[in-house]
Amino acid sequence: MAVMASREVVIDASPGAIMDALADLDEVPSWSKLHREVQVLDRHPDGRPHHVKTTVKIMGITDKELLEYHWGDDWMVWDASDTFQQRGQHAEYKLTREGDKTRVRFDIIVDLVAPIPEFLLRRARKLVLDVALDRLRTRVTRFYG
Repeated sequence: MAVMASREVVIDASPGAIMDALADLDEVPSWSKLHREVQVLDRHPDGRPHHVKTTVKIMGITDKELLEYHWGDDWMVWDASDTFQQRGQHAEYKLTREGDKTRVRFDIIVDLVAPIPEFLLRRARKLVLDVALDRLRTRVTRFYG
C-alpha cells in the first residue's frame, strides 16, 4: 500500500544554507521529533552522507531504516531498504531560489507492509510534513540563515 505526501514552503534562506542543514544528519534528532537515532555509515566524496541508519518513531511505531542519499546543488533524494513496517520509501527535496528566499518542495512515498486506517494516515502525513518542512525551516533560520 503506497502512501504519498507532498508540501511546499518558502524559507528565508539561500538554497546552500538549506542544503547544509539537510546534510547535517547527525543533528536531525535535535530538531526532528520523529528521529530517535541517526548514524552516518559512509559519505560521498564531497562529504555529504551516503548511507545512513535511522531509528524513527511515528505514532507509537518504531522502525529502523537503512537510507541511501544522493545530492545535487538544489535537490536531495533518499531511498530506504525494506524494513519491518515498509517495503520501501522514496523522498525528495527540491529547492528553487525566489529572490532572497528559497521555495522548498518535499515529496515522500512510503510502501507500507500493511494497510493503515485513513485517519491515522492523515495524522502520520501531517507529522512527517511538519518535520520535513516546518521544523526544517526553524532549524535553517536559527542556525544557517
